[in-house]
Amino acid sequence: MILLDNIPEDLGICVVIPCFNEPDLITSLQALWNCTRSHCSAEVMVILNASETADEKIIFQNTKTKTEFLEWQKKHSDEKLKFHLIEACSLPEKHAGVGLARKIGMDEACLRFEKSKCKNKIIACFDADSTCEKNYFVALENHFNLNPKTPACSIYFEHPISGNEYSKAIYEGIIQYELFLRYYNQGLRFAGFPFAFHTIGSSMAVRAEIYKKKGGMNKRKAGEDFYFLQKIMPLGNFSELNETKIIPSPRASNRVPFGTGKAIQKWLDEKNNFYAAYHPQSFKDIKVLFETIESCYLKNNFSDFLASLPKTVNQFLIKNNFSEKATEWNDNSASKKMFLKRFYAWFDGFTMLKFMHYVRDEHYDLMPLEKAVSELLFDSKKDDGNTVLSASEYLLLLREKERNES
Repeated sequence: MILLDNIPEDLGICVVIPCFNEPDLITSLQALWNCTRSHCSAEVMVILNASETADEKIIFQNTKTKTEFLEWQKKHSDEKLKFHLIEACSLPEKHAGVGLARKIGMDEACLRFEKSKCKNKIIACFDADSTCEKNYFVALENHFNLNPKTPACSIYFEHPISGNEYSKAIYEGIIQYELFLRYYNQGLRFAGFPFAFHTIGSSMAVRAEIYKKKGGMNKRKAGEDFYFLQKIMPLGNFSELNETKIIPSPRASNRVPFGTGKAIQKWLDEKNNFYAAYHPQSFKDIKVLFETIESCYLKNNFSDFLASLPKTVNQFLIKNNFSEKATEWNDNSASKKMFLKRFYAWFDGFTMLKFMHYVRDEHYDLMPLEKAVSELLFDSKKDDGNTVLSASEYLLLLREKERNES
């Protein structure tokens, strides 16, 4: 761990980067170095990690990465931005992974912030294969200054979708994958779900005091970002930082069981020509629940309410003991606001995902992504029923829509 000395009194931003078997860390570090400096001091902490059972190839790459980092670090340090390396290369096999690596770095950031006099203490998550726009630090600082009540934020992102760095198949795959992410997010917003935000590890930031209050990062080997933010969003005032941009890598990877790298690897392996998406009717059905749930406040019988819902929602709620839960929420809520808070503490992002999977398995088949996007968000078809636009065209439209949303 980093010794708790040489900590700037105005340290306000710590960027945490897990690094495992990573051949191109310096590109990410250089992108951060090229950024305009914030008024507060910032630090970047690279968590070089591996399990105690890592094979020789991984150990070799991590050793090479360490050497490259130390050489690069010598020439890249100034008053407002410093880079540190934390070695965690013998982690227990049971927990070794991106979640534990993020936790090590974020916990260390909290320790360093204890000696800082800066008003805002921001922990930002980044990835070792991502880059960013040059206003990254300035935008982070400004966002938390202008939004003093926000506990955390999701940061706008765009994968590269054209160029010569990757194969045509990878670009095609990442277009589909990012469009799926934005379709799902926009579907949640269409439905009126209050926690409709992207949950991407390289594109999020949290106040240090909130991080500590909610028990810190989990040790999941994948999905750590999603589960972490599910603890933060119910606090309220979660926000989006759209004034800068993260550029995650579209490369394929088998290092985690799901996520971008895994999705692209699957795309390449299966040679897909379309990406399957949740049926638009799923979002339309759950929208009815969110529009009417407040009518359950002070009720002691929910039969009529359940009967009024679409079959998909009715069956899901019954399957998950809604009536018992709603009775408990009423018994412990002195106001409608508190009732709704308890409802959404239960019907969080994880429960929403369970609902979508239930509907997929029991009611509505998946459909080609472009068709789903068209039907739910654009309602535009040709006479023959085909979508008017391509996946890349829809993606550009949704990018613009999301970046312009407050």
